[in-house]
Amino acid sequence: MRLKFILSFVFYTLLFLFYPGDSYYFHIFAYYRNLFNQPTKKTVLKIKPVPYLKNPFFLPEISAQGVYVIDFPSFTPLYEKNSQEKFIPASTTKIITALVAYDIYKPEKIISVKKTITEGQLMNLQVGEKITVENLLYGLLIHSANDAAFVLADNYGYQKFIQLMNQKASKLKMKNTHFVDPAGLEEQNQYSTPFDLSLASRELLKNHYLAKIVSIKEITISDIDFKYFHHLTNINKLLGEVAGLGGVKTGYTQNAGENLISFYKKNGHQYIIVVLKSEDRFEDTKNILRWLEENVVYLYL
Repeated sequence: MRLKFILSFVFYTLLFLFYPGDSYYFHIFAYYRNLFNQPTKKTVLKIKPVPYLKNPFFLPEISAQGVYVIDFPSFTPLYEKNSQEKFIPASTTKIITALVAYDIYKPEKIISVKKTITEGQLMNLQVGEKITVENLLYGLLIHSANDAAFVLADNYGYQKFIQLMNQKASKLKMKNTHFVDPAGLEEQNQYSTPFDLSLASRELLKNHYLAKIVSIKEITISDIDFKYFHHLTNINKLLGEVAGLGGVKTGYTQNAGENLISFYKKNGHQYIIVVLKSEDRFEDTKNILRWLEENVVYLYL
């Protein structure tokens, strides 16, 4: 009798404590059963092919003092030489100049040229000329025009623009990079590394608008009044000569040597190739391309 009383007491106590009644959770279970009858979705895991070297002791023949070669989608390094050493970037600086200009201007914005410069490679902008930001970007990235870089910076506020360039480099984790002018003319306290420039190049290539510009070999543009015409020719002579190569940027000063950053596609794979302080940047790059074809293979997991 006592045992029966104890069992009854426990039963009604548990019923009282745990009966859901008209609670929120009771409504979920009672009225929304479809939530619990959904078929399990299959998760498809996409794994990118992993690049590796057939022969790690087989190296490309190059004169460049700084090199960094990566598989673009995975950012896997394939070859490096002094990749963290600081070099004079010269006109490869204009990659960051273009990224900052894209951030602060709309392509259709019209800029009045108030003053310009006459040093180095030029598109020959004229004081008083009115030209779109898009056409200035064409001059900057295709023709490597120093005056285009200067006008883009000067219109915003020269020092503020330089500050944004260094902020952009910092945001991209370019830890061993510093800029003091938008064209890459200055060499004192202006530096970058092959690794850092691969980060900048990756950012530009992710921007489809800018990536299209750096792949253009030749174009003629004008001011908005069709008074001044500028014929722009890409300094990168490998464009149109090497199938699969589409930019990114050249650079040269006597102290910097020959610089070249390339974007290359082959057999469905993509690469960024940074060559700094080279004696022959185009030949070095072609040697690297041959090395990629002969020595880099992919593992499909």
